[in-house]
Amino acid sequence: MAYKIMIMGASYGSLLASKILFGGHSLHLICLPAEADLINAEGFRVRIPIRGRKDPIEIDSRKLPGKVTAGGTAGVNPADYDLVGLAMQEPQYRSPGVRELLDAVGKSKVPCMSIMNMPPLPYMRRIPGLDHDLLKPAYTDASVWDSFDPERLTLNSPDPQAIRPPEEKVNVLQVTLPTNFKVARFKDDKATAILQQLEKDIESIRFETPEGKIELPVKLRTYDSIFVPLAKWAMLLAGNYRCVTKDGMRTAQEAVHSDIETSRSVYNFVNDLCVKIGADPKDLVPFEKYAAAAQSLVRPASAARALSNGVPNIERADKLVQLIAKQKGLSHPVIDAGVALVDARLEANRKKAAT
Repeated sequence: MAYKIMIMGASYGSLLASKILFGGHSLHLICLPAEADLINAEGFRVRIPIRGRKDPIEIDSRKLPGKVTAGGTAGVNPADYDLVGLAMQEPQYRSPGVRELLDAVGKSKVPCMSIMNMPPLPYMRRIPGLDHDLLKPAYTDASVWDSFDPERLTLNSPDPQAIRPPEEKVNVLQVTLPTNFKVARFKDDKATAILQQLEKDIESIRFETPEGKIELPVKLRTYDSIFVPLAKWAMLLAGNYRCVTKDGMRTAQEAVHSDIETSRSVYNFVNDLCVKIGADPKDLVPFEKYAAAAQSLVRPASAARALSNGVPNIERADKLVQLIAKQKGLSHPVIDAGVALVDARLEANRKKAAT
C-alpha cells in the first residue's frame, strides 16, 4: 500500500524521505519558499557514504518510484495524510505559520512521528512516573504541543548525521554518519503498521551501481519500547552539547575523545537515568560503540554552531535530561556546568539580538 506522508522540515527530513520514496509513497515536504521552488523544479539529492567504496552514492529523488512535492505552511490539511513527520528543530515550531500547522496536525489526530533530538512534550507524557509539567522549562514554547494526544505521537531517534554542504544548492544533503533511524511504536496497531511497512520497504532497497545492485545503509527500525529512541540522549550530552566551550566550539570528536573518562561518566550517567525511568539496558547503546562512531564526527554539533551564529534559541535536550535527573534526586556536575554555559550563551545572544 502506498501512503501519503507529510514531513515538516526539508533539510534533515529529506534523508528519511529519500528512503521512503523507494517504496512508491508520495511525500510532501514543508519548507521555505526558495527550498520548495528548488525541490519542485529539481527534486533533491542525498549523498550517502558506503563502506568499501571510495565515493558516496547519490540518491536523486526524481529517479525514485515515489513522488515528492514541497511547499510552505499555508493551505495544508494534515487530514489528507496517513503520517506526519516532524524534522525541524524544536524552536522552529513556534514560528508563525509553522505553529498553526503543528496545531492542526495535533488536532487532526493523524499519526505523527517526531524526528527531533528534543522529544516533544506529549511524547514525554508517554513515560510514566514523571511530573511532565516540570519539564516545560526545557522547551522554547511548550504550549505549541497542547493539541497533541500522546498516543498519536511517537519519536524517531535522529541517529544518522547529515549536513547541507555550504558550496551546494539547498536541495543537497550529505550524510556524514550513516546509522539507523530507531522509532518507537505507536500505542495504536494500525498506526504502527505504517511504520512497519516503511521499515520493510527500506530494508528491501537495492541501489543500482556500475558494479551491480547494492544494499544501502540508513535503515528504519521499529521498536516496541518507547525508550529506545532515548538512547540518543547520552550521545547528545556526552558529545553534542560538549562541543560548546567557554572559548567557542570544538568538534564532537574532540568533545568525546579529549577527555574520554569524563565523556564516559556523562554518557553512563544519562544511560543509568534512562534505566531509572523505565528503559531496559538493552534499549540503550554502550559507550564504546558511541565512542567509536564519534571518531568520525569531525564537525562541531549543530547546537554549538547555532550558538556561535548568535541564535536566541536551540533545542535543550541537555536541560530536559537535567530536569528529569532532578526529579529523581540526581545530578552530574559536568551536565550542570554545561547547561549553565548554554544558558549563559543563549542569554548573551538574546541581549545582542535585542540591541
